Amino acid sequence: MDVAKENDIKVRGYVSCVMGCPYQGEIDPALVNQVSRTLVDMGCYEISLGDTIGIGTPDLCDTLVDAVELPRDILAAHFHNTYDRAIPNLIVAFSKGISVSDSSVAGIGGCPYAKGASGNVATEDVLYLCELLGIDHGVDLE
Repeated sequence: MDVAKENDIKVRGYVSCVMGCPYQGEIDPALVNQVSRTLVDMGCYEISLGDTIGIGTPDLCDTLVDAVELPRDILAAHFHNTYDRAIPNLIVAFSKGISVSDSSVAGIGGCPYAKGASGNVATEDVLYLCELLGIDHGVDLE
């Protein structure tokens, strides 16, 4: 972080497995809050909350976002779409004030430490969600 600061390089922090872990199982949202705060204290300008194995539910997402005691404008959502839950979870995250979402074209990718986990939510699906919710995204879909 010192080298990044010395060179005016912004660093984004990532917290993985925020709604469940393939090794530990359930994750206490208070621990996600603690790790997120530590990353901010280290100097990260934004924290991406990652459901990197895609097992989160809207109820878990709601509880998680409420537990993270950081300004919503420095949080991002990183939701994999393993069980087609990324969009419902994004609706919750957006409704709670998070306005940044990670995505990947066509939802490609995966998770190297969780067998069967699919890629991040598809960029085009996030854009269509934004259209439905009236959120300006700045992307010309035509």
